[in-house]
Amino acid sequence: MASKIAALALLLALLGCVVHTCQAGYGYPYPLSAPRKSTPPAAPMLNYAHYYKTCKGAEKIVRDVVQEEIKRNRGIGAGLIRLFFHDCFVQGCDASVLLDKTPANESTEKFGLPNIGSLRGFEVIDKIKTKLEAKCKGVVSCADIVAFAGRDATYFLSNKKVYFEMPAGRYDGRVSSASETLFNLPPPFANITVLEAMFAAKGLSLDEMVTLSGAHTVGISHCSSFGDRLPRNASDPMAMNPRFASSVTRKCKSGSSTVDQDFKTPNKLDNQYYKNVLNHEVLFTSDAALESSKTKRLVKQNLVPNVWEKKFKQAMRKMGGIGVKTRANGEIRKNCQLIN
Repeated sequence: MASKIAALALLLALLGCVVHTCQAGYGYPYPLSAPRKSTPPAAPMLNYAHYYKTCKGAEKIVRDVVQEEIKRNRGIGAGLIRLFFHDCFVQGCDASVLLDKTPANESTEKFGLPNIGSLRGFEVIDKIKTKLEAKCKGVVSCADIVAFAGRDATYFLSNKKVYFEMPAGRYDGRVSSASETLFNLPPPFANITVLEAMFAAKGLSLDEMVTLSGAHTVGISHCSSFGDRLPRNASDPMAMNPRFASSVTRKCKSGSSTVDQDFKTPNKLDNQYYKNVLNHEVLFTSDAALESSKTKRLVKQNLVPNVWEKKFKQAMRKMGGIGVKTRANGEIRKNCQLIN
């Protein structure tokens, strides 16, 4: 019932755009209410060294490809971390985000408004899958590849400072719908209430929300994703500081459609993001929202050396357990882009 109400609210807001200007990062208006809090079903037991007997060396194959691709383009690393996040938040960590359109399903997650034209790293996952299929046919799931790749991208982008074991045993999902991306992926213009509710709906705490937001220390953003923040509103206590706002405006007007999310250390996964939040040097409304009274303490906590890195490892592992599929409702895809 709650989902139907939310869908109706969004439809009414979209209709309102016909006569009013709507400015939002994904090209659709802000949801009129926060999603209802819910706890997802407990994930089936994942385990470490899952492929030790069935495909020994599988994780090394993933790691080697990710390292090679990041050496070529560090932006791919940020894309792989984001791909993991976007996969897990819609239908669970089941590689549903990788599925292409088919005559039977012409609107998959990959083509949802928050994803189309902005997700990266699909070709890296395909490259890894090809190598793994050659070594161990039909053994390693695409969902586990996405999880391993997100973990390894974290490791290499942090200059090998942030490493953690990622449990495995996920099966690949058979369902993927573009419409589900709107109500499951936190938009860049979300306030703290919406952010807290959307993460809670996935079984993640407020602290884990703040911690995972730290991934915005790498990667790029389309200028349209923070159009609601420019021009700067001087009366907004969470507005960009004047110098940063001028710099970002200048870059976006220069013909570039993207800017670095962290202008201080754009190619390094570190806790600089939290300094940027406090200095009003972040792009999204959802980033600036972390300066709220509910989360400012957590932002400052993550500035303590090694605290954020430890919390990020734990949060990534926990996120990797959202909505995991089993043999009963999943499969091991032969091709990550298509169901068997």
